[in-house]
Amino acid sequence: MASTGVLPFVRGIDFSRNDFQESRFPYHVSDMVGLRWIRLNRTGIETVPYELSNLKKLEHLSMVRNNLRDIHPDVTELSNLRILNCRHNKLKSNGVPAQLFVLDDLSVLDLSHNQLKDIPAALDSANNLLVLNLSYNEIESIQGQLFISLTGLTLVDLSHNRLETVPPQLRRLTELQTLVLNDNPLQHAQLRQIQALRQLHTLHLRNTMRTMENFPPGLDSLPLLQDLDISCNNLPRLPEVLYKMKSLKRLNISDNEIEELSSLIDSWADMEYMNLSRNKLAELPGSICRLERLRKLYVNSNSLDFNGIPAGIGKLYDLEVFSAANNNLEMIPEGVCRCGKLKKMVLNTNRLITLPDAIHFLTDLEVLDVSENPDLVMPPKPKELQQGSGAEYYNIDFSLNHQLRLAGAAPAANTEETPKKKDAHARLRRLRARARRDGGGDGAKVLKGMQEVAKEKASGATPSTDEEGKPRKGKRWDKTLEKPDLDYSEIFGPEVGQIPGLTCWEIENFIPNLIDEALIGKFYEADCYILLKTFIDDHGSLDWELYYWIGAKSPLDKKACSAIHVVNLRNMLGAECRCIREEMGDESEEFLDLFENGVSYIEGGRTASGFYTVEDTDFPPRLYRVSGGQNLHLHVCSVSVTSLDPRFTFILDCGKVLFIWMGRKAKLMNRSKARLIAEKINKNERKALSEIINAPMGDEPEEFFDYFFDADPRSISLKEHVPDNWQPTAPVLYKVGLGMGFLELPQVEVPDNVLVKSLLDTKGVYILDCHADVFVWIGRKSTRLVRAAALKLSHEVHSLLQRPDYAVVTRCLEGTEPLIFKMKFRGWDEVIAVDYTRTSESVIRRGADLKVIMERDKMKTDLSALFMPRQPTMPLEEAESLMQEWNEDLDGMESFVLEGKKFVRLPEEEIGHFHEEDCYVFLCRYWVPAELDDDEKEDGEEEDEDDLPEDDFKCVVYFWQGRHASNMGWLTFTFSLQKKFEALFGDKLEVMRMHQQQENLKLLAHFKMKFVIHKGRRGRPDPSNKLPVEFFHMRSNGSPLATRCVQIKPTAAALNSEFCYILKVPFDSDDNQGIVYVWIGERANPDEARLAEDIAEEMYGESHSVQVICEGEEPENFFWVGIGGRKKFPKHAEYMRYARLFRCSNEKGYFTVSEKCSDFCQDDLADDDVMLLDNGEQVYLWVGRKTSDVEIKLAFKSAQVYIQHMRAKQPDRPRKLLLALKYKEHLNFTKCFHGWGAYREAPE
Repeated sequence: MASTGVLPFVRGIDFSRNDFQESRFPYHVSDMVGLRWIRLNRTGIETVPYELSNLKKLEHLSMVRNNLRDIHPDVTELSNLRILNCRHNKLKSNGVPAQLFVLDDLSVLDLSHNQLKDIPAALDSANNLLVLNLSYNEIESIQGQLFISLTGLTLVDLSHNRLETVPPQLRRLTELQTLVLNDNPLQHAQLRQIQALRQLHTLHLRNTMRTMENFPPGLDSLPLLQDLDISCNNLPRLPEVLYKMKSLKRLNISDNEIEELSSLIDSWADMEYMNLSRNKLAELPGSICRLERLRKLYVNSNSLDFNGIPAGIGKLYDLEVFSAANNNLEMIPEGVCRCGKLKKMVLNTNRLITLPDAIHFLTDLEVLDVSENPDLVMPPKPKELQQGSGAEYYNIDFSLNHQLRLAGAAPAANTEETPKKKDAHARLRRLRARARRDGGGDGAKVLKGMQEVAKEKASGATPSTDEEGKPRKGKRWDKTLEKPDLDYSEIFGPEVGQIPGLTCWEIENFIPNLIDEALIGKFYEADCYILLKTFIDDHGSLDWELYYWIGAKSPLDKKACSAIHVVNLRNMLGAECRCIREEMGDESEEFLDLFENGVSYIEGGRTASGFYTVEDTDFPPRLYRVSGGQNLHLHVCSVSVTSLDPRFTFILDCGKVLFIWMGRKAKLMNRSKARLIAEKINKNERKALSEIINAPMGDEPEEFFDYFFDADPRSISLKEHVPDNWQPTAPVLYKVGLGMGFLELPQVEVPDNVLVKSLLDTKGVYILDCHADVFVWIGRKSTRLVRAAALKLSHEVHSLLQRPDYAVVTRCLEGTEPLIFKMKFRGWDEVIAVDYTRTSESVIRRGADLKVIMERDKMKTDLSALFMPRQPTMPLEEAESLMQEWNEDLDGMESFVLEGKKFVRLPEEEIGHFHEEDCYVFLCRYWVPAELDDDEKEDGEEEDEDDLPEDDFKCVVYFWQGRHASNMGWLTFTFSLQKKFEALFGDKLEVMRMHQQQENLKLLAHFKMKFVIHKGRRGRPDPSNKLPVEFFHMRSNGSPLATRCVQIKPTAAALNSEFCYILKVPFDSDDNQGIVYVWIGERANPDEARLAEDIAEEMYGESHSVQVICEGEEPENFFWVGIGGRKKFPKHAEYMRYARLFRCSNEKGYFTVSEKCSDFCQDDLADDDVMLLDNGEQVYLWVGRKTSDVEIKLAFKSAQVYIQHMRAKQPDRPRKLLLALKYKEHLNFTKCFHGWGAYREAPE
């Protein structure tokens, strides 16, 4: 326990979200005898800690969301207890002691979300109770005596119980302001007593079985009622009494059966919130436009169409939220876009076709939800909103015309109307009319002068000046200097010098700091002070006297800064007095008269000098584990070898040396980020004097283990000890509060449990508890007493809770925070555009503003591929000509396949058949015609053939690797077969490696369009001993040469009327092995149909019966059974005529978009890039797992540019932009790839 002595002065502390299970509650809380409030929310306690019984001054006790089953009787001894909050526990009626309600000061009691079945005994004895919350329990009845005794109640919440009636004594609660009865079966309760509650502000009757017959009467007699909730009651219409309630500000009538609203709703002039959702409204009354104070309007799940929303809705100038989801809207009135303060608009699940163009001018709009509107086409942005993309997209101009201009293409046609031509004589007519009205005078002289100047310009003459031709003198160097723009109101405060009295500042680190009144006149010998006396002169105006006091042992920086700042303080106040210098021991009488108790000197100095002092900082070794992905986290570990885990990266901070230990299974991204973190620590905190050393697992340097605390660190074996579901401890942020003789430590509310820098106020001091680290953050403008109290309090917090031995307390000054502290906050230490290599000459030449430099030096991009026309399909005649030419040059081809660990010759009958898990080698020998000289060509006809030079040859080895084949085949070929070929053919050998469906067209030509790819491995039997169904899809991509027959999963959904398929259905019979169907789509190419029949005959003709069937003639018995039953399948393949695949990458050092050839396949989807796929209807943005954020952003903008370009080129085929993540692709995406299957995964 830290003996700082501050615990008795702590008035309030928040221990929420700490783990106090298994008697972990800090014992020393009993020493906080001055504690007035304590919060123990979400701490896991099962009983009230006995340490609380010693806190006799405790007034506020909160134990929300725990496992309490009863309230210990010791709580009844807290005589000053005023507020008790025990909601979200497991309390029962007998677990609440009756003595609790005898406490005289108990005014707030919250027992909601518990297991109470009855009203706690003796509750009617709490005569001073003001707030009673018993909601979310199982209470069935309430005795009338309760409301007879508790007449001072201002809030009663009995919602979510089992009440069937409310006692009539409720009318006695004349001070009641809030009554909540939601979700109770009050079908037979008339609730007539409500009209007697004249002070009622809020009334909630949601789901209380209200009908038109049992609706509470007389609500219009409640003059202060502002909030009314009658939702979930199946009301067919609004009761007439509601239209008379002019004080309403919030109204919730959702989940009823209301079909129309009366025009009398304009009587709700003060209405700010209205929820009409889930009713049967077909239109809104026009009088709703008169509710000028309305800020939130919800009309979800009704029957509204375009005519159902009043055109004058734009008169609701204060409207911030408009939600009309799940309606029948085809369009919204343009008046909605005139609600200039609109921040949220929800229009999902409608029938929207488009939106008004003015939607883009709602500058405050933060949320626009238009999902589930399949026919929606967003209006184009105005031209002024399309210029560039700002710093978010690296200042690249992604407008269509700019990108077309960069690509050398013609700009897009401008459909805007040409502006009207200005009347050149209109201005002259206005001037003449003005001259006639003025009747001469000064106006006539001005017009005459303007006419003379115009004549001189027209004649080419220029006005003569005496100084014409003389060079202008440059400004002196001292005239060009600019004084720094310093706002001293931020240093001294805007309220300084406005109240009579004496104010004093001390100089610390070049800046004046305000000191407390009790310390004025007590001067340290090594400090300097500024004093301001404010008084009222004889004329009743404020006047000032300024002094600066110099200590005898004060350093030079404090002397100079006191003189500088006192002058600037005088200038800020506009004072006319002198700044008087006072030195220690030689003060003037006027100065000494300022202090009633005189001046006293204290040895030493209280503040730090602004100059650097050379001190060797001691850095104890600390070990950090790097985890997380997008949001990186550093977890402090014990400096022991047992803390190392092979799946993570660790940073060992030893001060002058920073080690980066990388486990064998650590993520590559975390390794890189750990290096970046070490670089930042070295640059920003160690002045680039530390050495950064990489220490890969198993190859650590010798000195690495010297810093561990283990006896023999090198002998310890490493294990994967970090749990897979490990999550970092959520940090807790406290704000230190200081009052007259007390301290408070409340927690700061953190939105979404994400710390951001804006939570820290420069005038405050905060304690950040990260379990293994406790940080004290000190704001620049915080007072010295708060700083001192926070440092002591942080040590108490460190000692109160259970922590590891290596946990430390770190002091952080604003502006000098360590990187470990910054990484606890999101977005604090982002990578910024800083060039550390710039010299002073570079700054002079190019300027110091990096934003200007980035605007001038924009990132280079190349999007020209997006504007190129699609590659046309190769005609059949051209393909056959190329096939014939390449096969004529082929002298011979030898085929090999990998079996085991060596290549063997491929049987003749298997040539043209490939398996996904095998590797093949084809050795092709080509004739190369000899080249003749010009003379030989002329005499060639006369010479004999024997005298002509012989034709040469060339050998090409094609290595083919299946999608799921291992790289062992390539290694085997490289070190065995390739060596033999090189020995045989020497420099005439060329090796080409290719993967499945990425073959060279020349190789494909040798198989004459009979290229079949099978699943699995060659010759491997089915382990289940069942003959499998085989289903092949024939398709050509971009050229008949690229025709392949690929085995796919047998399913009827894969059929398409434009393709041909081969289906083998095996029989479990020795006589007949099965039947083979050649399925011809009704729109299939006849040449492909004949080719499919030939392939089927060659594959199965000898062992199976082959039948050719056309679409619609399929036999029921075997065909549909073989492919899993009849299913719907597409009748066309329009995407084959539009499909294009683009690759977006920055591997060239700049962002570029390139197009894959028309014969693309699944393996062309690069995992570290972004791909764009256009299928004629949608443009998919495919994102790999290793893609950088920069590529994703720029690819997104490129896709938008491409869609705009195609909209101009093909207006009849508008594209929509969709996202496709790896492993989650849509069918419309995968159908563009022939033979889509499982991805090829690299071995770990």
